[in-house]
Amino acid sequence: MVGNNWVEKDGKLYNRYEFSDFATALQFANVIGRLAESANHHPDISIGWGYVEVNLFTHSENAITEKDKELSRNISKAYNSK
Repeated sequence: MVGNNWVEKDGKLYNRYEFSDFATALQFANVIGRLAESANHHPDISIGWGYVEVNLFTHSENAITEKDKELSRNISKAYNSK
């Protein structure tokens, strides 16, 4: 199981998080950055006005791995606890 609302898109785990403004989206992207550093597993993150998009994929395995699933769960927990 992966985190809330994550879907497989183009062979990667994908999620889009919505916010009321850019500053809040940026704050959440920084939370994701801290989680990624702790896990030593780094997603692709896109930030725009009121949203953060995240793609997770383990390049060394050329697949979605347990590392991606675990990080997706942790990102979702952080979002749900805000």
